[in-house]
Amino acid sequence: MVEERIIGACIRKASLGHPWLERTLWGLRDQEAGWLGAEVRNSNGSHDLGPLQINSWWVPRIAAGMGRSEGQVRNWLRSDACFNAEAARWVFLSALNSTGDYWKAIGVYHSPTLWRQRQYSTSVATHLRVRFGKDVFR
Repeated sequence: MVEERIIGACIRKASLGHPWLERTLWGLRDQEAGWLGAEVRNSNGSHDLGPLQINSWWVPRIAAGMGRSEGQVRNWLRSDACFNAEAARWVFLSALNSTGDYWKAIGVYHSPTLWRQRQYSTSVATHLRVRFGKDVFR
């Protein structure tokens, strides 16, 4: 599928040549299973946007950091695979920087709630094993 090749190229680009980060982004992508144009409403009123399902909670923060409008950032997150993958990298690396723990950062990517973080991390680990094999963590 053409869209998946585009997303894959954007994930490779967003990983900045770091294999561990590329695998991480693939794990998040496989878990989230979004698509170009995706805007999925959550029960709390937020939306998950684009291929890596960036929560709309991030839109004002990303927009402020870039000096762009929230509408523009929201549109890019939905429709630009590379912008979406780079935002996913930023969200994950921000969580990694604040937690100092890889699996906690995976969970924080999804939710501020501890039990949801644990469930999410377990599910991403499963996706990583499926895509990269049981030795993905070595």
